[in-house]
Amino acid sequence: MGKYVIKEAKTGSKFNLVAGNGEVIASSQVYKSASGLKNGIASVQKNAPNAAIENQTVEGYATEKHPKFEVYTDKAGEYRFRLKASNGQIIAVSEGYKALKSCLNGVASVKKNAASDKITQEAKK
Repeated sequence: MGKYVIKEAKTGSKFNLVAGNGEVIASSQVYKSASGLKNGIASVQKNAPNAAIENQTVEGYATEKHPKFEVYTDKAGEYRFRLKASNGQIIAVSEGYKALKSCLNGVASVKKNAASDKITQEAKK
């Protein structure tokens, strides 16, 4: 099962959702407050497991209702996804993937691991 790892950032804190194999599968924005960060994690836990997948890389794709994963290509031509909550806010984003299949595997991993209630603090360097 995955876990949420909280990291300090210059202007606050963010979290990474980490799969059981130790790979980061999604990251949050930077939150200024601890309560905002906790709400962000709760939103991923609630929205990700049942979110639809909107594959924006295919022509004439179907627009899905929120919550949803938007799969798209970035300026570098890599595949990425962003998880949007039921209110349309982006609550987690992925790294870039070379292949669409790998990106979709990332979405599946987030869906599987999002419900985790394990939250840890990254050790200070």
